Amino acid sequence: MILVADSGSTNTSWCLINSRDSISYFDTEGYNPYFVSGDYIVQSLSYDIPQHIDQSAITHVHFYGAGCFEDKIDIIKKALQQLFINADIIVGLDLLGSAKSVLGNKPGFVGILGTGTNSCLYDGNKITANIDSLGYLIGDEGSGYYIGKKILGDYIREYMPASVREEFFKIYGLSREEIMERLYSEKLPNRFCAGFTKFISESITDTAYTRNLVKQSFIDFFENLVIRYENYQQYTFNCTGSIGFAFKEILAETAALYNMKVGIILKNPIEGLAQFHTPNS
Repeated sequence: MILVADSGSTNTSWCLINSRDSISYFDTEGYNPYFVSGDYIVQSLSYDIPQHIDQSAITHVHFYGAGCFEDKIDIIKKALQQLFINADIIVGLDLLGSAKSVLGNKPGFVGILGTGTNSCLYDGNKITANIDSLGYLIGDEGSGYYIGKKILGDYIREYMPASVREEFFKIYGLSREEIMERLYSEKLPNRFCAGFTKFISESITDTAYTRNLVKQSFIDFFENLVIRYENYQQYTFNCTGSIGFAFKEILAETAALYNMKVGIILKNPIEGLAQFHTPNS
């Protein structure tokens, strides 16, 4: 049996492949090795893996994850080896997983717009160019964290239109002090910030404000990442991630500003990865 994972900083989507006609899915929390330890991963997965799965029967694990750069791969690999003792463990970047999911064996441009951000050029087999997203502290433009940070900043500084600020307080009831405490005391502040993108998609009092906030975040993503790739306009803009999918119309408008056509936008690459890794698919 083959187990495939696509892991962001918030959630991990898994698929168990028995055969072409037997594929099942489940979810766990995200496992970014920059934020969680190997022991934490083992403990979390031990609790969350469905009980009907025979872990000893897994022969291959393909784990694509946020933060899975070369210096962090061993954290994931050693943790998974404790759980799937008979499996060949292969760990790579979530970006490579997204490329395989969207493009298969075809070359092109792929971005990730989820809790975090990433982007690359892909030759149909491997990543050939990648501009560092820099993580949430100094980068991740266009991500859920980046948008959420802007929301909180506008709320605290009272840059939001009064009607939007009133709506925000009515839903969350957060004071400036409570927000700052959460930001600087929680283990995963990027998840905390990203959670407020839900407000953007559901707010009805001033859609011009919320729409512009998202669009400016996407413009920052294009300015600092996308247009820095050589000959970027020759590629279509392909993307995975909850933020890109939720705001795909605004994303398409932004891409058009840079003369880039939109290709495939997926919320979650796991189904494409399931197809990619299914034998004889």
